[in-house]
Amino acid sequence: MFQKFFDERSDQSEVKARIVEKYFYVWAKVIKGAAQKGDGRIGYIDLYAGPGRYKDGAASTPLLVIEHAIEDADMSQMLVAYLNDIDQNNTSTLEAEINALPGISKLKHKPQISCSAVDEDAESFFYETRLIPSFSFIDPFGYKGLSLKLIHGVIKDWGCDCVFFFNYARINAGITNPTVKKHIDALFGEERANFLREKLPGLSPPLREALILEEIANLIKGLGGKFVLPFTFKTADGSRTSHKLIFVSKHFKGYEIMKDIMASESSTTDQGVPSFEYSPADESMPLLFSLSRPLETLAGSLLEEYSGQEISLDALYRDHSVDTPYIKKNYRSALEELEGNGEITAYSTTGKRRGITYPSHVLIQFP
Repeated sequence: MFQKFFDERSDQSEVKARIVEKYFYVWAKVIKGAAQKGDGRIGYIDLYAGPGRYKDGAASTPLLVIEHAIEDADMSQMLVAYLNDIDQNNTSTLEAEINALPGISKLKHKPQISCSAVDEDAESFFYETRLIPSFSFIDPFGYKGLSLKLIHGVIKDWGCDCVFFFNYARINAGITNPTVKKHIDALFGEERANFLREKLPGLSPPLREALILEEIANLIKGLGGKFVLPFTFKTADGSRTSHKLIFVSKHFKGYEIMKDIMASESSTTDQGVPSFEYSPADESMPLLFSLSRPLETLAGSLLEEYSGQEISLDALYRDHSVDTPYIKKNYRSALEELEGNGEITAYSTTGKRRGITYPSHVLIQFP
Protein backbone atom coordinates (compact mmCIF):
# COMPACT_ATOMS: atom_id res chain seq x y z
CA MET A 1 0.00 0.00 0.00
CA PHE A 2 2.73 2.48 0.98
CA GLN A 3 4.76 1.65 -2.10
CA LYS A 4 1.73 2.13 -4.34
CA PHE A 5 1.37 5.62 -2.86
CA PHE A 6 4.68 6.57 -4.47
CA ASP A 7 4.00 4.94 -7.84
CA GLU A 8 2.92 8.17 -9.49
CA ARG A 9 2.82 11.74 -8.34
CA SER A 10 -0.66 13.26 -8.30
CA ASP A 11 -1.40 16.95 -8.79
CA GLN A 12 -2.19 17.03 -5.09
CA SER A 13 1.24 15.65 -4.19
CA GLU A 14 2.91 18.17 -6.47
CA VAL A 15 1.10 21.11 -4.86
CA LYS A 16 1.84 19.80 -1.36
CA ALA A 17 5.54 19.37 -2.16
CA ARG A 18 5.79 22.87 -3.63
CA ILE A 19 4.19 24.45 -0.56
CA VAL A 20 6.58 22.67 1.82
CA GLU A 21 9.68 23.26 -0.31
CA LYS A 22 8.92 26.95 -0.87
CA TYR A 23 8.30 27.56 2.80
CA PHE A 24 11.42 25.78 3.98
CA TYR A 25 13.61 27.81 1.66
CA VAL A 26 12.13 31.21 2.65
CA TRP A 27 11.92 30.25 6.34
CA ALA A 28 15.57 29.13 6.34
CA LYS A 29 16.69 32.48 4.94
CA VAL A 30 14.74 34.35 7.63
CA ILE A 31 16.04 32.18 10.47
CA LYS A 32 19.60 31.94 9.16
CA GLY A 33 21.02 35.00 10.88
CA ALA A 34 19.83 33.98 14.32
CA ALA A 35 20.94 30.38 13.76
CA GLN A 36 24.44 31.52 12.81
CA LYS A 37 24.71 33.27 16.18
CA GLY A 38 23.97 29.92 17.80
CA ASP A 39 25.58 26.67 16.71
CA GLY A 40 24.98 27.39 13.02
CA ARG A 41 22.53 24.55 12.36
CA ILE A 42 19.04 24.56 10.82
CA GLY A 43 16.92 21.41 10.83
CA TYR A 44 14.54 19.76 8.40
CA ILE A 45 12.56 16.87 9.89
CA ASP A 46 10.47 14.51 7.76
CA LEU A 47 8.94 11.62 9.69
CA TYR A 48 7.31 9.89 6.70
CA ALA A 49 9.98 10.55 4.11
CA GLY A 50 9.24 7.78 1.58
CA PRO A 51 11.70 6.52 -1.04
CA GLY A 52 12.75 9.95 -2.36
CA ARG A 53 11.25 9.66 -5.81
CA TYR A 54 7.97 8.62 -7.31
CA LYS A 55 7.99 5.90 -9.93
CA ASP A 56 7.66 8.59 -12.63
CA GLY A 57 11.04 9.98 -11.50
CA ALA A 58 9.66 13.08 -9.77
CA ALA A 59 11.53 14.05 -6.60
CA SER A 60 9.55 14.00 -3.35
CA THR A 61 9.85 16.69 -0.68
CA PRO A 62 13.04 15.52 1.11
CA LEU A 63 15.05 15.47 -2.12
CA LEU A 64 13.73 18.90 -3.12
CA VAL A 65 14.80 20.36 0.23
CA ILE A 66 18.26 18.79 0.06
CA GLU A 67 18.74 19.90 -3.56
CA HIS A 68 17.99 23.47 -2.50
CA ALA A 69 20.52 23.22 0.33
CA ILE A 70 23.22 21.94 -2.04
CA GLU A 71 22.69 24.97 -4.28
CA ASP A 72 22.86 27.49 -1.40
CA ALA A 73 26.35 28.11 -0.02
CA ASP A 74 25.12 28.96 3.49
CA MET A 75 22.49 26.26 3.74
CA SER A 76 24.92 23.59 2.56
CA GLN A 77 26.86 24.25 5.77
CA MET A 78 23.85 24.61 8.05
CA LEU A 79 21.24 22.02 7.07
CA VAL A 80 20.73 19.06 9.35
CA ALA A 81 18.17 16.75 7.75
CA TYR A 82 16.51 14.03 9.80
CA LEU A 83 14.51 11.68 7.57
CA ASN A 84 12.49 8.71 8.75
CA ASP A 85 10.23 6.05 7.30
CA ILE A 86 8.84 2.83 8.72
CA ASP A 87 9.53 0.90 5.50
CA GLN A 88 13.15 -0.27 5.18
CA ASN A 89 12.81 -0.49 1.37
CA ASN A 90 11.89 3.20 1.38
CA THR A 91 14.79 4.26 3.59
CA SER A 92 17.30 2.23 1.55
CA THR A 93 16.05 3.76 -1.68
CA LEU A 94 15.98 7.23 -0.15
CA GLU A 95 19.59 6.92 1.01
CA ALA A 96 20.66 5.83 -2.48
CA GLU A 97 18.79 8.73 -4.09
CA ILE A 98 20.38 11.24 -1.70
CA ASN A 99 23.88 9.86 -2.29
CA ALA A 100 23.32 10.16 -6.04
CA LEU A 101 22.44 13.87 -5.92
CA PRO A 102 24.98 16.05 -7.76
CA GLY A 103 27.01 18.06 -5.26
CA ILE A 104 25.88 16.05 -2.23
CA SER A 105 29.43 16.24 -0.85
CA LYS A 106 28.91 20.00 -0.36
CA LEU A 107 26.71 19.31 2.66
CA LYS A 108 28.57 19.69 5.93
CA HIS A 109 26.11 17.44 7.74
CA LYS A 110 25.19 14.13 6.15
CA PRO A 111 21.41 13.59 6.15
CA GLN A 112 20.38 11.26 8.96
CA ILE A 113 18.06 8.45 7.87
CA SER A 114 16.21 6.20 10.28
CA CYS A 115 13.70 3.39 9.92
CA SER A 116 11.17 3.31 12.72
CA ALA A 117 7.49 3.70 13.52
CA VAL A 118 6.16 7.10 14.54
CA ASP A 119 4.79 5.88 17.85
CA GLU A 120 4.78 6.79 21.54
CA ASP A 121 8.57 6.51 21.69
CA ALA A 122 8.86 9.05 18.86
CA GLU A 123 6.40 11.34 20.62
CA SER A 124 8.43 11.18 23.82
CA PHE A 125 11.71 11.81 22.00
CA PHE A 126 10.54 15.04 20.38
CA TYR A 127 8.66 16.11 23.50
CA GLU A 128 11.73 15.69 25.71
CA THR A 129 14.50 16.74 23.28
CA ARG A 130 15.49 20.37 22.75
CA LEU A 131 15.51 20.96 19.00
CA ILE A 132 17.64 23.29 16.94
CA PRO A 133 15.57 25.72 14.79
CA SER A 134 13.72 23.20 12.65
CA PHE A 135 10.93 22.87 10.12
CA SER A 136 9.06 19.59 10.48
CA PHE A 137 6.90 17.89 7.87
CA ILE A 138 4.53 15.19 9.13
CA ASP A 139 2.80 13.36 6.28
CA PRO A 140 1.36 10.05 7.50
CA PHE A 141 -0.40 7.63 5.20
CA GLY A 142 -3.83 8.46 6.55
CA TYR A 143 -3.47 9.86 10.07
CA LYS A 144 -2.09 7.04 12.24
CA GLY A 145 0.89 8.38 14.20
CA LEU A 146 -0.33 11.97 14.15
CA SER A 147 -0.87 13.19 17.72
CA LEU A 148 -1.05 16.35 19.78
CA LYS A 149 2.02 15.31 21.75
CA LEU A 150 4.05 14.86 18.56
CA ILE A 151 2.96 18.25 17.18
CA HIS A 152 3.81 19.88 20.50
CA GLY A 153 7.21 18.21 20.49
CA VAL A 154 8.24 19.57 17.10
CA ILE A 155 7.03 23.17 17.66
CA LYS A 156 7.90 23.73 21.33
CA ASP A 157 11.40 25.17 20.84
CA TRP A 158 12.50 28.52 19.46
CA GLY A 159 12.41 28.82 15.66
CA CYS A 160 10.49 25.57 15.18
CA ASP A 161 7.58 25.46 12.71
CA CYS A 162 5.60 22.49 11.47
CA VAL A 163 3.28 21.48 8.67
CA PHE A 164 1.27 18.29 8.78
CA PHE A 165 -0.85 16.58 6.15
CA PHE A 166 -3.68 14.23 6.92
CA ASN A 167 -6.54 12.39 5.29
CA TYR A 168 -9.58 14.41 6.32
CA ALA A 169 -12.02 11.91 4.85
CA ARG A 170 -10.61 9.16 7.07
CA ILE A 171 -10.65 11.33 10.20
CA ASN A 172 -14.20 12.42 9.47
CA ALA A 173 -15.27 8.79 9.26
CA GLY A 174 -12.99 7.63 12.09
CA ILE A 175 -14.25 9.97 14.81
CA THR A 176 -17.34 7.81 15.38
CA ASN A 177 -15.61 4.50 14.57
CA PRO A 178 -14.73 2.68 17.82
CA THR A 179 -12.06 0.52 16.13
CA VAL A 180 -9.81 3.58 15.63
CA LYS A 181 -10.68 5.34 18.89
CA LYS A 182 -7.05 5.21 20.10
CA HIS A 183 -5.76 7.15 17.07
CA ILE A 184 -8.57 9.71 17.16
CA ASP A 185 -8.01 10.27 20.89
CA ALA A 186 -4.27 10.75 20.25
CA LEU A 187 -4.99 13.48 17.70
CA PHE A 188 -7.75 15.37 19.54
CA GLY A 189 -7.27 14.30 23.14
CA GLU A 190 -9.96 12.11 24.64
CA GLU A 191 -12.07 14.98 25.96
CA ARG A 192 -12.23 16.81 22.64
CA ALA A 193 -12.69 13.58 20.73
CA ASN A 194 -15.71 12.74 22.87
CA PHE A 195 -17.05 16.25 22.29
CA LEU A 196 -16.84 15.69 18.54
CA ARG A 197 -18.45 12.26 18.80
CA GLU A 198 -21.37 13.94 20.52
CA LYS A 199 -21.68 17.00 18.26
CA LEU A 200 -20.94 15.69 14.75
CA PRO A 201 -23.86 13.29 14.14
CA GLY A 202 -26.58 15.08 12.21
CA LEU A 203 -24.40 17.98 11.04
CA SER A 204 -24.11 18.71 7.33
CA PRO A 205 -20.73 17.91 5.68
CA PRO A 206 -19.64 21.59 5.60
CA LEU A 207 -20.50 22.07 9.27
CA ARG A 208 -18.75 18.81 10.22
CA GLU A 209 -15.63 19.97 8.41
CA ALA A 210 -15.73 23.41 10.01
CA LEU A 211 -16.13 21.98 13.52
CA ILE A 212 -13.35 19.40 13.10
CA LEU A 213 -10.96 22.03 11.76
CA GLU A 214 -11.93 24.47 14.52
CA GLU A 215 -11.16 21.89 17.18
CA ILE A 216 -7.78 21.00 15.66
CA ALA A 217 -6.83 24.69 15.42
CA ASN A 218 -7.90 25.43 19.00
CA LEU A 219 -6.01 22.43 20.35
CA ILE A 220 -2.81 23.42 18.54
CA LYS A 221 -3.11 27.01 19.72
CA GLY A 222 -3.43 25.66 23.24
CA LEU A 223 -0.02 24.01 22.77
CA GLY A 224 1.60 27.33 21.86
CA GLY A 225 1.12 27.19 18.09
CA LYS A 226 -0.27 30.71 17.97
CA PHE A 227 -0.71 30.80 14.20
CA VAL A 228 -2.55 27.94 12.47
CA LEU A 229 -3.20 28.00 8.73
CA PRO A 230 -5.11 25.26 6.87
CA PHE A 231 -5.01 24.45 3.16
CA THR A 232 -7.71 22.20 1.71
CA PHE A 233 -7.43 19.57 -1.01
CA LYS A 234 -10.62 18.53 -2.81
CA THR A 235 -11.52 15.29 -4.56
CA ALA A 236 -11.15 15.06 -8.35
CA ASP A 237 -14.71 16.26 -8.97
CA GLY A 238 -14.42 19.07 -6.43
CA SER A 239 -17.41 17.80 -4.46
CA ARG A 240 -15.79 17.14 -1.07
CA THR A 241 -12.62 17.54 0.97
CA SER A 242 -10.08 14.74 0.77
CA HIS A 243 -7.05 16.04 2.72
CA LYS A 244 -5.88 18.97 4.84
CA LEU A 245 -2.45 20.56 5.06
CA ILE A 246 -2.09 22.41 8.37
CA PHE A 247 0.72 24.89 9.04
CA VAL A 248 1.70 25.79 12.62
CA SER A 249 3.97 28.62 13.77
CA LYS A 250 4.55 30.67 16.90
CA HIS A 251 5.51 33.79 14.93
CA PHE A 252 3.54 36.10 12.63
CA LYS A 253 6.40 36.28 10.12
CA GLY A 254 6.17 32.55 9.47
CA TYR A 255 2.39 32.84 9.17
CA GLU A 256 2.74 35.69 6.67
CA ILE A 257 5.26 33.76 4.56
CA MET A 258 3.15 30.61 4.44
CA LYS A 259 -0.04 32.56 3.77
CA ASP A 260 1.49 34.08 0.64
CA ILE A 261 2.74 30.67 -0.50
CA MET A 262 -0.60 28.94 0.05
CA ALA A 263 -2.36 31.83 -1.65
CA SER A 264 -0.22 31.35 -4.75
CA GLU A 265 -1.06 27.62 -4.81
CA SER A 266 -4.82 28.17 -4.43
CA SER A 267 -6.71 27.05 -7.51
CA THR A 268 -9.21 29.93 -7.34
CA THR A 269 -9.44 33.51 -6.15
CA ASP A 270 -12.38 35.87 -5.74
CA GLN A 271 -11.54 39.55 -6.18
CA GLY A 272 -7.92 38.57 -5.54
CA VAL A 273 -8.79 36.82 -2.24
CA PRO A 274 -7.40 33.26 -2.38
CA SER A 275 -9.48 30.18 -1.58
CA PHE A 276 -6.63 28.38 0.27
CA GLU A 277 -7.84 25.31 -1.53
CA TYR A 278 -6.69 23.09 -4.36
CA SER A 279 -9.47 21.49 -6.36
CA PRO A 280 -8.83 19.63 -9.64
CA ALA A 281 -12.37 20.57 -10.69
CA ASP A 282 -11.91 24.31 -10.43
CA GLU A 283 -10.69 24.85 -13.99
CA SER A 284 -13.79 23.20 -15.43
CA MET A 285 -16.14 24.48 -12.72
CA PRO A 286 -15.03 28.06 -12.04
CA LEU A 287 -18.20 28.97 -10.15
CA LEU A 288 -17.46 26.53 -7.32
CA PHE A 289 -15.86 29.46 -5.53
CA SER A 290 -18.98 31.63 -5.28
CA LEU A 291 -19.23 35.32 -6.10
CA SER A 292 -19.18 36.37 -2.47
CA ARG A 293 -17.53 39.78 -3.03
CA PRO A 294 -14.95 39.25 -0.26
CA LEU A 295 -13.25 42.65 -0.68
CA GLU A 296 -16.47 44.45 0.16
CA THR A 297 -16.79 42.21 3.19
CA LEU A 298 -13.24 43.11 4.24
CA ALA A 299 -13.78 46.83 3.73
CA GLY A 300 -16.97 46.80 5.77
CA SER A 301 -15.28 44.83 8.53
CA LEU A 302 -12.40 47.31 8.73
CA LEU A 303 -14.74 50.30 8.95
CA GLU A 304 -16.63 48.66 11.80
CA GLU A 305 -13.75 47.16 13.79
CA TYR A 306 -11.36 50.15 13.57
CA SER A 307 -13.90 52.94 13.95
CA GLY A 308 -12.25 55.97 15.53
CA GLN A 309 -8.77 54.45 15.31
CA GLU A 310 -5.55 55.44 13.56
CA ILE A 311 -3.25 52.68 12.33
CA SER A 312 -0.65 51.80 9.69
CA LEU A 313 -1.19 49.13 7.04
CA ASP A 314 1.49 46.86 8.53
CA ALA A 315 -0.05 47.01 11.99
CA LEU A 316 -3.53 46.56 10.55
CA TYR A 317 -2.44 43.46 8.65
CA ARG A 318 -0.77 41.88 11.68
CA ASP A 319 -3.78 42.60 13.86
CA HIS A 320 -6.64 41.65 11.53
CA SER A 321 -5.43 39.03 9.06
CA VAL A 322 -4.92 36.08 11.41
CA ASP A 323 -7.54 33.35 10.86
CA THR A 324 -8.87 35.11 7.74
CA PRO A 325 -8.26 34.31 4.05
CA TYR A 326 -6.94 37.80 3.35
CA ILE A 327 -3.38 38.52 2.25
CA LYS A 328 -1.63 41.88 2.44
CA LYS A 329 -2.49 43.01 -1.07
CA ASN A 330 -6.19 42.48 -0.26
CA TYR A 331 -5.90 44.98 2.59
CA ARG A 332 -4.14 47.44 0.33
CA SER A 333 -6.92 47.11 -2.28
CA ALA A 334 -9.66 47.53 0.31
CA LEU A 335 -7.99 50.64 1.77
CA GLU A 336 -7.47 52.14 -1.68
CA GLU A 337 -11.17 51.70 -2.42
CA LEU A 338 -12.24 53.14 0.93
CA GLU A 339 -9.96 56.14 0.57
CA GLY A 340 -11.05 56.68 -3.02
CA ASN A 341 -14.66 56.77 -1.84
CA GLY A 342 -13.82 59.23 0.92
CA GLU A 343 -14.72 56.73 3.66
CA ILE A 344 -11.27 56.92 5.30
CA THR A 345 -8.39 59.38 5.25
CA ALA A 346 -4.64 58.86 5.47
CA TYR A 347 -1.66 61.06 6.17
CA SER A 348 2.12 60.72 6.29
CA THR A 349 3.95 61.24 9.58
CA THR A 350 6.90 62.53 7.53
CA GLY A 351 4.81 64.86 5.41
CA LYS A 352 5.62 62.94 2.22
CA ARG A 353 3.21 60.65 0.39
CA ARG A 354 3.05 59.81 -3.30
CA GLY A 355 -0.40 58.79 -4.49
CA ILE A 356 -2.62 56.37 -2.59
CA THR A 357 0.05 54.21 -1.00
CA TYR A 358 0.49 52.89 2.52
CA PRO A 359 4.17 52.65 3.54
CA SER A 360 5.00 52.42 7.24
CA HIS A 361 4.98 56.21 7.78
CA VAL A 362 1.40 56.57 6.51
CA LEU A 363 -1.37 56.31 9.11
CA ILE A 364 -4.94 55.45 8.15
CA GLN A 365 -7.72 57.28 9.99
CA PHE A 366 -11.04 55.51 10.39
CA PRO A 367 -14.05 57.72 11.11
